[in-house]
Amino acid sequence: MPITADHIRTTLAEYTDAHPEEKAALAIVHELIDQGADVTSRKEFRGHATAGAVVVDGAGRALFIRHVALGKWLTPGGHLEPEDTGLLGAALRELAEETGLALSVSPVRAVPIHIDVHPIPANQSKGEPAHQHFDFRYLFRLEGDQEVTLQEEEVSGYAWRGVGTISDGTLRARVLAALRRGLSG
Repeated sequence: MPITADHIRTTLAEYTDAHPEEKAALAIVHELIDQGADVTSRKEFRGHATAGAVVVDGAGRALFIRHVALGKWLTPGGHLEPEDTGLLGAALRELAEETGLALSVSPVRAVPIHIDVHPIPANQSKGEPAHQHFDFRYLFRLEGDQEVTLQEEEVSGYAWRGVGTISDGTLRARVLAALRRGLSG
């Protein structure tokens, strides 16, 4: 069964219970769902959900990929697919697709470490207007030495970098806090 509006609402509720200061910033997601928008569809250009993976290795470094379309270094992630049944699973699927990592990672918690609302520029080659992504970001721990295998259509490189280089201040602070706790929930 595909990801439902109820699953997104439940995930938002669990997340905002832990981070009530973010309710106002995430209200747009609730509003769109209340209006009947399918925020799981990448064709919903008022805004749609995406899933991301922040992977931290034993040395406390985060995995970054060079995103071809955006020309930026980002953490792995992407659009939801009809076969996704949950946001955490979608983040893991995206991680596996873009990097080949899946067998040697485990989620730190079942709730996102961060949910970010950010603009995406128009992409004329795909016929997509500017829109918003609601990025549900999950923290994963790397357990082992699996090789990174890039999906070269979307990813042109990868690097393990210090968590301090994560550009989003909230995400960086939360990953650093998780590292201080030994990557426990």
